[in-house]
Parts: sequence; structure tokens; C-alpha cells
Amino acid sequence: MKKKYMYKPVLFFFSLILIFSPALSSCVTQGAAQAEEYFSIGMAFFDLGRFAEAEQWLNRARSADRTMVASEYNLGRIAFETGRFEEAARLFERILVNDPENVMALQAAAFSRIKNGDLQRAESHYSRVLALVPESADDGFNHALVLYALERYDESEEVLNRYPFALDERASSVLLLARNHKAQNKVEAIDTYARWVIINEDAVNPQGFFEYAQVLEAAGFYARALEQYQVAIDTVTTDTEEFNKAMAMFERARLLLTVDPQNDEGIEGFTASISEGFDDTAAIRTLLDDQRLSSSNRAEVRRVLEDLLIRERAAREAEDSEEEEEDEEE
Repeated sequence: MKKKYMYKPVLFFFSLILIFSPALSSCVTQGAAQAEEYFSIGMAFFDLGRFAEAEQWLNRARSADRTMVASEYNLGRIAFETGRFEEAARLFERILVNDPENVMALQAAAFSRIKNGDLQRAESHYSRVLALVPESADDGFNHALVLYALERYDESEEVLNRYPFALDERASSVLLLARNHKAQNKVEAIDTYARWVIINEDAVNPQGFFEYAQVLEAAGFYARALEQYQVAIDTVTTDTEEFNKAMAMFERARLLLTVDPQNDEGIEGFTASISEGFDDTAAIRTLLDDQRLSSSNRAEVRRVLEDLLIRERAAREAEDSEEEEEDEEE
């Protein structure tokens, strides 16, 4: 008799499962459907560029397994689009914890790391990408670019050489290879820059012409170097911290002043570069130390340097005076 009643609670429990299992299944299905609906709404807002609303809906959708990875990925895209690169990288890398071979997440994480300045982690991500899709020339170029920025020039060159067809057709790949050759002081740099000039017919890059001129000058091809400095000057449209028109003008004038000191074009170009805004007093001092300068040109360069130093001193004193006034007001 005891055994007969012992089984009744167990049977009752399983009967409850049978009764409620359709309801439980319905709840799960309904939850997943709701999450997918949230995801769709979020992506609609994303496509409209309304990232704040998209983020809210995608965060709701992320709670369901079916939409979690896609929601995480698109939340990363939103963070990237809104300039939160560290957050974007972390969101993409969170996907990689469970799916380490997700190429899209690896690419996105790598690019986000580039944008937030973490080149070491970007390089690590691109290494993993190329292990999965070694035929991708785009990822190969990005990997080579990161290696170049890390000053690992030989490795960067090695990666670029894996994609010979890109080196036949893409100006950006050829220019990066030329820059690697230049950084390693390889004689091949001249030929590589020359090949870039041919491929680069429609895509102007004044800094590339400037670098080519530097390589030609270092090899002693002064006439060709002067030509490329002039091309760089003529094609500059926007100044950057790394390169500007005044810098190119100064370098061309410096070369003329030292290899053709009797040519008036040299000193004229020098004063024009100063008028354009060149104010690197260290570079001008180095020019003054060059024994090839004529006496008249040396005197003019010295006069310009003294004027710049006076201006620098005056600007420094004015800045110090402003700081003192602000301190007194505080």
C-alpha cells in the first residue's frame, strides 16, 4: 500500500509539466518573437540614422539568444558611428568571446581599435582575420598599414607582397610599399615611388610626391627631386600637421640653395615659404650650418631666422602675461 501512494506525487508533478509545457513553450516563442521585433525596430531606426532610439531597441533585443549577437554587433556599429570607439571595440570583442572566428566582428574590432589608437590590439585582430581569410587583399592592406604605423616595416612589406595583383592596380598599396622601402632606406624606394606616380594619375596625394622628392634627393637625383617638390607644392589643397604647402616650399628652396647657390630662385623660394607660414627654426638653423650656402644667401637666411626668433619670444611673453592676468583674476 505504501508503494502505491509514493508514486502519486511524482505522477502528479509530471502531469503538471504536461499541462503547462504548451504554455511555457508559447511564452518562450513569444519572447523570441518579441526580441526579433525589437531588433527590427532598432535596425529601422539605425537605417534612419536615429542612433539613440536604435540603441534603446537593440538593447532590449539583446536579451534574447536569437538576436543577441546581431544586436551586439549593431550596438557596436552605433557606438562607432557616434565616435565612442573604445565602447565599440569592447562590444565587437564581446562577440568574439563566444565566436572567435567571426570575421565581421574581428574586422570591426580591429578598425575600432585603430580609431581609438590601440594599434597593438588592432594588429592582433587583423592577424586573426588573415588567418581565417588569407585571400582578403583589403584586410591585408589594413594589416600592413597597422604594422607600418607600429614601425614594423619589414613585416608590413611582407604582408603587402602577398597580394601582387593589388600592387599592380592599387595606388594606396604601392604607396604603402614605397613608404616601407623608404623607412628601411632601401634603394627599391625610388622605383616603387615611380610606379606609384604612374598608377596615381587620377588620385592626387601631395605628401606622396613630397616623399618621392626626398628619396630622389637622398639618392642624388636633384633635378628630379626639384620636379617632385614642385608637384607636391602645386597639388596641395589642404594642410595637415604632418604635411603642408609651406613645408614643401621650404624643402624645395633649401635644395636649390645648397645644390645651386647662384640660382636666385632658391632665396626667393625660401622667403616665399616664410610668407606661406613656415616657422621651423630648427630646420632653418640646420640650413644655416650647410657650408654650400653662398654668403649673401646665408645673410638673408640668418636675418629671417632672427625675425622668427623675435616673434617667438614676443608670442611667449604675451602668453605668459595672459596666464598671469588669469591667475590674478582667479
